[in-house]
Amino acid sequence: MNRLLVTGASSGIGRAIARRFRRDGWSVINISRRPCPEPGVTNISCDLAEPGAADGLTAALAPWLVDRPRLCLVHNASIMQSNRVDTLGSADLRAALELNLVAPNALNRLVIPHLPPGSSILYIGSTLAEKAVPGVAGYVIAKHGLVGMMRATCQDLAGRGIHTCMICPGFTDTEQLRNLIGDNAGTLAAITALSAFDRLIDPEEIAAAVAFAAAAPVLNGALIHANLGQRER
Repeated sequence: MNRLLVTGASSGIGRAIARRFRRDGWSVINISRRPCPEPGVTNISCDLAEPGAADGLTAALAPWLVDRPRLCLVHNASIMQSNRVDTLGSADLRAALELNLVAPNALNRLVIPHLPPGSSILYIGSTLAEKAVPGVAGYVIAKHGLVGMMRATCQDLAGRGIHTCMICPGFTDTEQLRNLIGDNAGTLAAITALSAFDRLIDPEEIAAAVAFAAAAPVLNGALIHANLGQRER
């Protein structure tokens, strides 16, 4: 059975990815602080925001890296915090880089030696992986760095039959976004107005894009904007 390793599948886009791959017949292993509530998902408890936590997953991952025809590793876990580049503290920047860059690098190091041809490493980015908006400097910096990691993955694994790409969602209807918006109807209206479809993205739509990418080596090295089209201001 094909196998998915996904980080941060306890909610939002990660949960939708786990649900989609389970529906497609994959075995799914989630790595996160909280368990994924989807039936049939195996959970490995780990706070990837803690320095060195991902490096300690060798034993927990070992049983899932053997006897699989194809394996897909999806780096999804992330968090957006409010901060500005002129006040961004070093501790806050390190925290953003730990979860968004250092943990994926550690997981790559553990998993890549076990990937058979036909496998994939997929990164969940953001529209902010190629541009910036005010007030989320740490997140912007980290997501730009993740683009570099994806492109390095493409180049360094060339010839091994393993493909990679980055899916960059726009404003998606997740718990994290709803918590950031709160009860501010004006903010929600302003966000949805940025979409060419005048709505938020459903997490299931991103999950469908990820499932497609997992089976599409032609996308190797690609950065894919999955945002319904955004109106330019």
